[in-house]
Amino acid sequence: MTMHIRRTLAAAVALAAATGVAVPADRAGAQDAEAADVPQEEVKAARGLVKTFFQELKGELTAAIKEGGPTHAIGVCNEVAPRIGGTLSAESDWSIGRTALRVRNPRNSPSPRERAVLKSFQQRHADGEGFKTMEDVAVIEEGGRRYVHYMKAIPTQEACLACHGTEVKEEVLNAVDENYPADGATGFEKGELRGAFSLVKPLPTN
Repeated sequence: MTMHIRRTLAAAVALAAATGVAVPADRAGAQDAEAADVPQEEVKAARGLVKTFFQELKGELTAAIKEGGPTHAIGVCNEVAPRIGGTLSAESDWSIGRTALRVRNPRNSPSPRERAVLKSFQQRHADGEGFKTMEDVAVIEEGGRRYVHYMKAIPTQEACLACHGTEVKEEVLNAVDENYPADGATGFEKGELRGAFSLVKPLPTN
């Protein structure tokens, strides 16, 4: 799986390098092991990190919207989301980020494996599965090393529509253009897949 060096992942990549267990720059040809091979304690840890990331980011954005509306929230999200991800990465052994099929920040563009998982999330939702517990877990094997890759679906909620919906106000679009000139993340409707949290952790070598 190709790992893009996102702001949200920078601290964890540095940590991995410092400990001598580097996150690969390219895993496009990596082999997925059975999800059953993933230690359940790792899955539990990933779920906990996702919950913390979501709650902290939601709190920051809610406060920003109350203070200055959706326009203010865009600038806050540009700074706060990478900081939260970087802090959680530095405090754990995980590389933590977000990705989507349509991204606002190009640094969050999906790797080939992430794209495949995101498309599978869309299909699972079309088949009737809810986003609340939708996740994907695998062990990635590459270069003789093994990594846990965990992804958790992010649904488009009502609060997302002011900045990501089909009827975004002009002043909000102007703020988006200023912060994200390559934006591709508008036109969403409530209840569809917005993206996913994507976490990677190197497993101990034998």
